[in-house]
Amino acid sequence: MVSLPVVTWIGNAAAVLSGQWGAVSQRARDVECSRQAMYQQAQRVEQAVAEEQAGGPSREELLAENQRLHDENRTLWALLEEAESLSRALQQKFAATASAMGLSLTQIITLLAIVVPQRCVPSRATVGRWVEQSNSRAGHILQVLDRACQAWILTLCLDEIFFHREPVLVAVEPRSMAWVGGQRGPDRTGESWCRVLQQWPGLERVVSDAGTGLARGVKLLNEARAAAAAAEPEQPAVAPVQVGLDVFHTVREMQRIMGRRWAQVEKLVEAAAQAEQQVEDAKRRGIDARGAAARARAAWGKAERAFDAAVQVEAAVERIKAALALVRPDGQLNDRAWAQQQITDALGKLAGEAWSKVRRLLGDARTLNHLDWMHEQLAQAVPDPQLRDAVVRLWYWRRYLGRAHGTHQAHAAQMVVMAQLLCRRLSSEWPLAYARVGHILTHTVRASSAVECMNSVLRMHQARHRHVSQGMLDLKRLFWNCRTFTHGKRRGASPYQLLGLRLPTDDWWELLQMDPEELEQKLSTQEVMV
Repeated sequence: MVSLPVVTWIGNAAAVLSGQWGAVSQRARDVECSRQAMYQQAQRVEQAVAEEQAGGPSREELLAENQRLHDENRTLWALLEEAESLSRALQQKFAATASAMGLSLTQIITLLAIVVPQRCVPSRATVGRWVEQSNSRAGHILQVLDRACQAWILTLCLDEIFFHREPVLVAVEPRSMAWVGGQRGPDRTGESWCRVLQQWPGLERVVSDAGTGLARGVKLLNEARAAAAAAEPEQPAVAPVQVGLDVFHTVREMQRIMGRRWAQVEKLVEAAAQAEQQVEDAKRRGIDARGAAARARAAWGKAERAFDAAVQVEAAVERIKAALALVRPDGQLNDRAWAQQQITDALGKLAGEAWSKVRRLLGDARTLNHLDWMHEQLAQAVPDPQLRDAVVRLWYWRRYLGRAHGTHQAHAAQMVVMAQLLCRRLSSEWPLAYARVGHILTHTVRASSAVECMNSVLRMHQARHRHVSQGMLDLKRLFWNCRTFTHGKRRGASPYQLLGLRLPTDDWWELLQMDPEELEQKLSTQEVMV
């Protein structure tokens, strides 16, 4: 059928469509074609004429369209091949980001297999090399960034985080949550901590727990500063680093003991309730209940004494918490003398071996150092003591009003109005003093809980890796410091931005690809540093 000329097709169609009876058979014998083929040819000729009269695209237009589609198809295949070759960079970024978030190599490959064609999925060894290269580059980049951050590091929270019994010496700037120190071991002695702290020549204060290694590290640092000042008397002397004892661990220890105390009280109450139930059972059964009643009275007496003792101990604990706060419950500024008196009175209620650690921590003079720092800063910010006390009261009652309910809310609102009127009478510039005081009270550091936050961040690595290398910690630290906070009071900025460091780029991957010398040169320019 295909080999027949077009003219023959037209003749066959004419015979079918307009021929007389017997014309189709005669035409089929003449052209040596079957009648069924002639009917099909007639149908196609009729369809072609109808389409031509309908005004559709011509054959030339269809051929041109077909050629265009062929060309587009070849271009798309070329782009696909090119995209597969360029996706190596994206795969490396994906692997580095996933590793910084704590994923293992197996998990990274599993996720890559979802978004990358099967033939393009890299091997485990390849992904391992990518991650190792990123770890190495992160260490060099952090050396430059740490030097650039020295001017802003004045206060640090210090603590150790353990990875399978291996210590990691962690230092966090509390205001910005910038993770500026993450040294893996080799131990937690004073010498190791001193080497970490020597990276920050402008350091003024540290807040840590009562660990002996940390205390010795600060002592060695201060001795080194004193020796340097004696060797070069013409240079300005650097003040020794002051140490504040972390109140976070003290409060947590008190809460832990109180939790156990109340659990014992609950057990005694349950035992007394069971003894009371035995009395009721004996009466219902007609048995002599005098013995059971005596045991029930004894059980209830024991439970009541334990409850009263727990209430007194909890009141002492709340008194200690108030002594560790920046502002007293009456809105006045806290100070060392008042806080020490409250702690001394409350410790009389905390008897027993269980409270020995709490008594030792509260007896350390460093526990209240944050109050001394606060008073020193407030005196510099607002020299007038009356105005300073007035704005402190206003700051306290405004914060209290935000969480008060019922009658307490009305009382707090009244105190806010009175404190604001007093501030207006004392100075017309009281809003500026209020802003300064609020900034100091908000940023006074009395706990190293910032390190505990980093502990929760590093749990991903701890759970998925048997060994966490220094390179992995460096990559994680760079990723954390460049990552923008999405919640809380720091929302919308990264730790480096909150610290005050202006970088050439806020993208951590672009920062990782930069040459360390080029980055240091850019950070040293006025445009970046100011």
